[in-house]
Amino acid sequence: QVQLVESGGGLVQAGGSLRLSCAASGSIYTIHDMGWYRQAPGKQRGLVARITSTGSTNYAESVKDRFTISRDNAKNTVYLQMNSLKPEDTAVYYCNAQIFYRWNAGGDYWGHGTQVTVSS
Repeated sequence: QVQLVESGGGLVQAGGSLRLSCAASGSIYTIHDMGWYRQAPGKQRGLVARITSTGSTNYAESVKDRFTISRDNAKNTVYLQMNSLKPEDTAVYYCNAQIFYRWNAGGDYWGHGTQVTVSS
């Protein structure tokens, strides 16, 4: 049973910073891509940032100059450093990972989400 657990969300003022963490646990053979998505009230869930197993990254245009995604493969953990936060960053942030539990079997897994609220 594979699980992803996010942490680090909270309430901050505009211009502040937060660091989100997501740790994978369970029956893991290997982890490929990992990423962060967010969903604001009344909006669809969208990409924030993704990172491959070798460190290649991509970001949503709205965050690429402010957020940094990284990962620690030894800890099965992905991070999202969020700086210069804006009220429009307010959303539930979800961790996603492509996890294989055998060499030829796996799929996408999602965490339960962590709330980020940025006040003006």
